[in-house]
Amino acid sequence: MVIKSLRYLCLIGVIALGLMTTVGTGGGGGGGGSPTNNSPVANAGSDQNVNTGSLVTLNGSGSSDPDGDAITYNWSFVSTPSGSSATLANSATLTPSFTADVDVTYSISLVVSDGSVESTPDIVNVIASTPTYTISGSISVAANTAVDSDVNDPNSPYNPNDWFDTAQVISSPVALGGYVNVAGTGEDGRSYADGDRSDFFRVALSTNQTIILYIADLATTDLDLYLYPGDSPDINNPLDASVGTDVTESLSVSTAGDYFVEVYSYSGASNYTLTIGQSAPAVAAKSLRLSSEFVPDEVIVRFKNDIFPADAMASPAARALSVGMAFKSGALDREMLLTFKDDAQKAEAFRILGIKQTRVGIHSFQLNDSPTQHKLDTLQIIKALRSRSDVIYAEPNYIRKAFATPNDEYYSLQWHYPLINLSQAWDISTGSSDVIVAVIDTGALMNHPDLVGQLTSDGYDFISDVQIASDGDGIDDNPDDPGDDTQGGSSFHGTHVAGSIAAATNNTVGVAGIAWSTKIMPLRVLGIGGGTSYDICQAIRYAAGLSNDSGTVPTNKADIINLSLGGGGYSQTEQDTYTAARNESVIIIAAAGNESTNQLSYPASYDGVVSVSAVDMNTNLAPYSNYGTKIDVAAPGGDTSKDLNGDGYPDGVLSTCGNDSSSTIQNVYKFYQGTSMASPHMAGVVALMKAVYPGLTPGDLDSSLSAGTIITDLGATGRDDLYGYGLIDAYKAVVAAQDLEQAGTLPTALVVIPSSLDFGSTQPSAILTAQKQGDGNLTVDSVSDNATWLSVSVGTVDGNGLGTYTAQVDRTSLEDGSYTATITFISSENTVAVPVSMKVETSVTTGNAGHHYVLLLDPDTFENKGQVEVDAANGVYTFNLTEVPEGYYILYSGTDFDNDYIVGNAGEALGAYFSLDHPSIIWVNGNLSGLDFNTSFNMNLPSASSQSEGEAGNRPILYRMKRKHIPR
Repeated sequence: MVIKSLRYLCLIGVIALGLMTTVGTGGGGGGGGSPTNNSPVANAGSDQNVNTGSLVTLNGSGSSDPDGDAITYNWSFVSTPSGSSATLANSATLTPSFTADVDVTYSISLVVSDGSVESTPDIVNVIASTPTYTISGSISVAANTAVDSDVNDPNSPYNPNDWFDTAQVISSPVALGGYVNVAGTGEDGRSYADGDRSDFFRVALSTNQTIILYIADLATTDLDLYLYPGDSPDINNPLDASVGTDVTESLSVSTAGDYFVEVYSYSGASNYTLTIGQSAPAVAAKSLRLSSEFVPDEVIVRFKNDIFPADAMASPAARALSVGMAFKSGALDREMLLTFKDDAQKAEAFRILGIKQTRVGIHSFQLNDSPTQHKLDTLQIIKALRSRSDVIYAEPNYIRKAFATPNDEYYSLQWHYPLINLSQAWDISTGSSDVIVAVIDTGALMNHPDLVGQLTSDGYDFISDVQIASDGDGIDDNPDDPGDDTQGGSSFHGTHVAGSIAAATNNTVGVAGIAWSTKIMPLRVLGIGGGTSYDICQAIRYAAGLSNDSGTVPTNKADIINLSLGGGGYSQTEQDTYTAARNESVIIIAAAGNESTNQLSYPASYDGVVSVSAVDMNTNLAPYSNYGTKIDVAAPGGDTSKDLNGDGYPDGVLSTCGNDSSSTIQNVYKFYQGTSMASPHMAGVVALMKAVYPGLTPGDLDSSLSAGTIITDLGATGRDDLYGYGLIDAYKAVVAAQDLEQAGTLPTALVVIPSSLDFGSTQPSAILTAQKQGDGNLTVDSVSDNATWLSVSVGTVDGNGLGTYTAQVDRTSLEDGSYTATITFISSENTVAVPVSMKVETSVTTGNAGHHYVLLLDPDTFENKGQVEVDAANGVYTFNLTEVPEGYYILYSGTDFDNDYIVGNAGEALGAYFSLDHPSIIWVNGNLSGLDFNTSFNMNLPSASSQSEGEAGNRPILYRMKRKHIPR
């Protein structure tokens, strides 16, 4: 609006001049002149600030005519704003209006008229802007998480760790994310030009701890792992080294002490994750380790005959000579044993294979004749041979294998199985192929190596909406999971659930399943954005052998249905469907929900459905788990924000999974948390019961739960709203099934539950329960321990010594470090040894997963709509996103160690609200707070069987989550 006081001043001046003229002429009398018609005054009102999209009403009531004449109004836009289609309604009235449809300033002119004279225009400005809000929350990270202090991202805090005297001090156990590169390789950033070839870490290690390096970008990079003594380290004489070409490198320590650990880039640039912990996956034993027992100067090689040069085909000796070595034994069409007999021949092999005789970079190994040097030379030759296209494999001539009994690579990371006494149950049953568990979920990766042979041939896809299905059609007989995210960040949720129930076991691959002799019927109902209750009901009916929209039923109906899905809202259709399935003697298990509420979630809260809440490693209710009157039982669901057992991995549930961030789906293994993970634990145990007692009915299971014969009571005595009747106990469950079957008797033996104790760094005590297996007589004769810091006292026992015992640890006066001991129970029938581990940490370690970018993304396009950078303080990242327009969003956070402007790549930290496997869409129409979630180095653990093929285990999780480039 223009300044009106100036206009009034001019008007007064004109009136005064007119009066002076009249007086000056002195013309008295009437004169007969017409009265002066004074101009009216327009007043368009005050400027306004409005929300874009709102209806704006203007008001010209402040306009006037000095002569008292009636006035008319004429409103108009000074100019139509760019991009706006606004029009003035009732522009000739006192109060016109228009819709402010874009974020601009609208200038509107008002001119009034008394019929003969118009006013000077008056301008009013209407500033339209989209309303914005603030969203805030916190991101937690496990206490044992750490970050390399000199990553390539220039926005990250920097402290070089390139040599022994600048080594970064870390604690153990740890999961550490980092980045190394040869100069001139990798993304432009802090270390691109000069390189960051080595990261040195100083750490106190305990006996039998394992160090594992996971390499993110295996296709273009080769990273190695070295170990040195903490006292007087010599770069030329490592204590141990792992110098293979696979996605992992690993080392173990046999003696507790201070050590230096080096991550070294042999070639290229890559993110990495370094874990140190007590558990050693079997895949770690397959690394090329300096400490392994093998014959120095000898290599076992298998060549490809079809691509080898013709002049080397004449004899094995000629073929060996072509790689600079001497033939010792073997044949052209199978493995051959080659050797380099002296320094001259070694030099020739190095020349032909392109191996430098010094370690590239700032380090160099002395060319000496020590046994260590000979072993290092052997490993370097094997590394070079493995990179050749004419070599099928190359390996040391081991004196003995690093592991004696092959088993599933990652079973040692599945802490959730000992928690429910699964190993004792397996002594009785591993399931039966006659038992079928229907997993109604996202489908399954049919070719996952740990699921091949575990799935029925009559799975089905019941997603009727083509857009949700994302496979190009409606319902069909193909339950293979194409992914539930078009941008390449799919959960492969159903594959994870299926693996927990029945992954192939004792096959040296991946993980173990609870009831691995059982069959899985994969039924796909969840796709892009979830699934519909109608489609889910059709899958339930199919699994139960009832009529459904597919027009068919399976050859054999399912015995058990697992539903790791849910939401709010009661449906009579669903209730009727579950009742119909239960009437067919199908046992239905469902996840209670992850909203940390006592509000009812369905299908878990329907009558006839077993509702499963989730516990963490300490058998406490998981922080996300629902609770309430409908909870029937609890099972392990995990908590990825913690690492209570000190294995260097988040305490999530590990199972089969997929990764579709690259052009093809990779078969991997992931840690997830949720009641979605707890439910298949219960389903798997019920499958074991069904294998022992095929006549098991839903009513039998209900009775067993309420009687307490298949659970360990947690919380309040009897049923409570947190754990239901208690934590499922696999051993008790199969014994109860045996009792129901009344078939056979167990040998009498003492069983102690749990089978091992890990007190971590804070837990002071734990309960052990001594139970009798079998029908014979048994007494506990003695209970003892072998450590001064450990004691065992009798709790509540019967006359035979069966009952509870309390184990306590005393950390007083103990130095920092890890401690192990054994509690021994001697009975009249057998002896049971319970391993005990404990840590002492006088200084509290808080987690730090690195400099985080909190990204607010469009849920459909993943376009970056807002970003803030945060660093951890006391293990927590606090974020505050301002000026957020109203709308739907998803919230992610992660690091960018390699500085490629993509957050959450392999080897980098990543988290999402609510969780990575359940990212929630957020509706913002006001300020939001309390958006709390976790972040961690979300590793896709590779299968050892795939490593020789160059399959990277850590591929980008969400390659399209780009952060903004903000110049510094």
